[in-house]
Amino acid sequence: MSALEAMRDRRSWSKVTDLAPTGPELEAFVAAAGRVADHKTLRPWRIIEIRGSDRDLLARALNKADGKRGYSSKPRRAPLIIALVADVSSKKIPAWEQEAAASGVAHMLSLVLDEAGFGVFWRTDDNTRSKALAKAHGLHKGEVLLGWLYVGGKPQRSRPVRRKTVDAAKHISRMPGGKKGRKVDDVSL
Repeated sequence: MSALEAMRDRRSWSKVTDLAPTGPELEAFVAAAGRVADHKTLRPWRIIEIRGSDRDLLARALNKADGKRGYSSKPRRAPLIIALVADVSSKKIPAWEQEAAASGVAHMLSLVLDEAGFGVFWRTDDNTRSKALAKAHGLHKGEVLLGWLYVGGKPQRSRPVRRKTVDAAKHISRMPGGKKGRKVDDVSL
């Protein structure tokens, strides 16, 4: 599968099976995803691997962040949850660029997981940046939680799910004030 095919065919899998990548497989996927564009090569990100009973810690923290007791059922929806953490502590690079690099790693990771046959769903929460979730994830000063990748096996489908094609022309524009009718290929630097 080419990178273009992986991007074009990507979809979220809200329901997954109990199959998950092994620790060594996950390390290989993270090493590949870590090649994302990153200003000053800060690598302003890390992931937290959440499996097995560790999902109960997340379940309790999710409910605590919501002001509830007990455990949320959300973390039991996948055998592997990957918490995505951005480290925005560098003063050399704007915080938004550090979060963008971390988000890029998350998306690249979702693509490589999908290509390897795993279903992925990127989940956020209204309380993603709450103190309860920061404490549960052991975040350090300058770190922010971006959300979680829920990962599991792709269930068998009786019919293929087709996503709507993106109408790229609706999302591409020219620089304001540029010459009308001029093709992008005509621009020389």
